[in-house]
Amino acid sequence: MKTYQLYLFSLLSGVLLAFGWFPNGFVPLLFIAFAPLLMVEHTVFHNPEKYKSLTLFACSYLTFFSWNILTTWWLKNSTVGGSVMAIMANALLMTITFTLAHKVKKRIGEKWGSLLFICFWITFEFLHLDWDLTWTWLTLGNSFAITPSWIQWYEYTGVFGGSLWLLAANVLIFKFILGIINPEAAVEERSLGGKQKMRSLAIILSVIIIPIILSFLVSYFYTSPANAKSIRAVIVQPNIDPYNEKFVAGGYEEQLQKMIGLAKQKADTADDYLILPETALTEELWEGELMQSSSIKTLKQFLKSYPKLKIVIGASTAKVYKKNEPLSATARKFTTQDAFYDAYNTALQVDSSSRIQIYHKSKLVPGVERMPFPAVFKYLGKLAVDLGGTTGSLGTQTERSVFMSPDGKLKIAPVVCYESVYGEYVSEYVKNGAQLIAIITNDGWWGDTPGYKQHLRYGTLRAIETRRYIVRSANTGISCIINDRGEILQPTSWWTPDAVEGQVKLSSELTFYTRHGDYIARALMYLSLALIIYSWLIRFRIIKKLSN
Repeated sequence: MKTYQLYLFSLLSGVLLAFGWFPNGFVPLLFIAFAPLLMVEHTVFHNPEKYKSLTLFACSYLTFFSWNILTTWWLKNSTVGGSVMAIMANALLMTITFTLAHKVKKRIGEKWGSLLFICFWITFEFLHLDWDLTWTWLTLGNSFAITPSWIQWYEYTGVFGGSLWLLAANVLIFKFILGIINPEAAVEERSLGGKQKMRSLAIILSVIIIPIILSFLVSYFYTSPANAKSIRAVIVQPNIDPYNEKFVAGGYEEQLQKMIGLAKQKADTADDYLILPETALTEELWEGELMQSSSIKTLKQFLKSYPKLKIVIGASTAKVYKKNEPLSATARKFTTQDAFYDAYNTALQVDSSSRIQIYHKSKLVPGVERMPFPAVFKYLGKLAVDLGGTTGSLGTQTERSVFMSPDGKLKIAPVVCYESVYGEYVSEYVKNGAQLIAIITNDGWWGDTPGYKQHLRYGTLRAIETRRYIVRSANTGISCIINDRGEILQPTSWWTPDAVEGQVKLSSELTFYTRHGDYIARALMYLSLALIIYSWLIRFRIIKKLSN
């Protein structure tokens, strides 16, 4: 290839990845999207005198930057600067991962190339789940959220099963193409004869089609637990403009009354839960004085007409640290007194009991709700993007708390917004006893773009992984019920105040994925580490490279 062709092939991969991504893309494109970039890597690998690793770095950055910007451009609607940083940084991390696989391949041999690519990529996706710059929106396994009928086996593998599926198909297709064109530099591949072509094509089709057939079989034989109890829930979508209305000083009472009015349109005494969105309560709430707040008093008054009801609702809260109490990395000092406090994005359960249950959102959006590495950059927290409500780095908690009904019979997971993108994270609520999942969110920051549609669909993955019903309340976006097969029921319309009521089933059974988590990613991470160590042993001539 000529240099300009390398860049064209790289751009083609980025475009295929973007055009295959949901909600508007054609998902099957993802099975071939990496093939052009793998062809670029193969060319660079076999022409070291002509192309350096820096060429591959530039080409792959073009791929991943194109993919990121064409898929998540809508981030600019909330913060232009933040979106630029997120897109550029995420593309850079992907590029480093791909280039590192190439460098290790050069050291240990070409026959390891496909394994290195798959292992390193899934390791990157896995490590990207749990650090201060986490942005896992484009984890490959997420792409099947638009086709839940294809991935019912996620209850066994989670999204990394989907990532492995896509990567394996891409590698096989790349090898098939390479075997046909047989470039002069190829040493691993041979030109394919007619029978070999048919055999390779059959293998590729099997890898793509068999998981879909298995999914239909899993779905056919799957039934909700025989002892699953059904309850009724009301979900409210108030549609309060997050930019111009929601966080206006003094407007919290009117907004709460609007939500209660919508709830009354659907609620009756047979309902068990009322689900209201993230940061629905914008009154200044101090956790030691919740019962004295007018918002909580209003909710308590409403509950007198519905004594069976439990309200799950989002709020912005704060907690004052007692004297000599250990401070968190995100603790803030009062400007007028020698005391500290933490601010939180919070979920509350308010019911007929005297107890208000509290959960603090703990997967925070980098640069918006949390300054990365707060222990180091604590005093830069004020630079976090202001999207209304509490700004700066927010506090978190270590436990995935589950809200319990006063009689102890019903347990619901309070999943706040961004947390719903993380599979193993959500499964921790289920392991702590959650029979039902509530996702409360505010998707209006991005406007009428693919962003809120993608976020909605990620909830279907969590429903399949855990086999739990989900009740989803969005301030703006789409509110709905998602059943335990990942099917979306009773969705509301964008930018429309509404309320829905429906029947949901409870489950206490644990899926294989819930019990074992992201075991696929962990296994491939350890294999990646072993391959890196092997490359070091070769580099320092402790062992000899195995022949190709």
